[in-house]
Amino acid sequence: MSLIIDSVSKRFGDVQALDSVSLEINPGEVFGFLGANGAGKTTAMRIVLDILRPDSGTITWNGTPNTELPRETWGYLPEERGLYAKMNVLEQLVFFAKLHGVKPKDAERETREWLDRFRIPEYADMRAEQLSKGNQQKIQFIAAILHDPQVLLMDEPFSGLDPVNVALLKEAFLEMKNRGKTLVFSTHQMETVEELCESIAILDRGRVVVAGTVRDVRRSTGRQMVRVAVEGDSEMAWLGTIDGVRVTRRGQDYTEAEVAPGHDPGAVLQAALGRACKVRHFEMTDPSLEQIFIEHVGQIDVSERTLAPRAARA
Repeated sequence: MSLIIDSVSKRFGDVQALDSVSLEINPGEVFGFLGANGAGKTTAMRIVLDILRPDSGTITWNGTPNTELPRETWGYLPEERGLYAKMNVLEQLVFFAKLHGVKPKDAERETREWLDRFRIPEYADMRAEQLSKGNQQKIQFIAAILHDPQVLLMDEPFSGLDPVNVALLKEAFLEMKNRGKTLVFSTHQMETVEELCESIAILDRGRVVVAGTVRDVRRSTGRQMVRVAVEGDSEMAWLGTIDGVRVTRRGQDYTEAEVAPGHDPGAVLQAALGRACKVRHFEMTDPSLEQIFIEHVGQIDVSERTLAPRAARA
């Protein structure tokens, strides 16, 4: 009883978009697709939706091939805008819902409820072209869920949203999860993945390089991270002299260091106390998804929060 992607491959000319991708996504799970631009995330989603057909491999939902499932099984939020620019919001949302078999009165009621939740009830009679990019994104999200799909696939759903609207969309995600829906989304925002997702897959050049629960993926390296801050010694140059410890980040609030497998993170705390330092902060944690992503795929452009593939590195 799950979404199974089994040995799926897809080629476009000389480009191998997907190469024997296999994943299992459990019902009621929030699943994150991670990967650099061009890694194959969108292609995988479109094959699940039967928009594209794979060269080989199969997709099943609860044991039924995706090619045999009714369209209302799926909800899809594409990265590109897909609204009718001249049509008002209420009319086109009702229209999209009717295409999936929803009665017009039910669609209008649900639409107005969602517009209220997203704090934009006044947009019902506005044309899509009059809305900001972020508000168009919210309208497309409503269009993707009005027919109450079992599985919702979303390509960069947080793109163009300010922090307030990101929070509203996260609330909607959690509500759908609580209703037993399966959510699959791609994003470049690693913190959001760690917050919302139970499981993830990292794709690189069409192949799955890491997959599993967020906890297992973060623990898979065998390394631990420590974050420490002491009064009167913001540089903490001595931290890098401890055997098996490598400083990875110096911030205003704390310094972060990686502790190699087989070494005790507590040695950092003991070293700080041995210097008669007043320790203001000490924390042990697993590597972040961002660190794991960089290790497997490439680098993250901090200025844009976008991902660069390995080939782009100097």
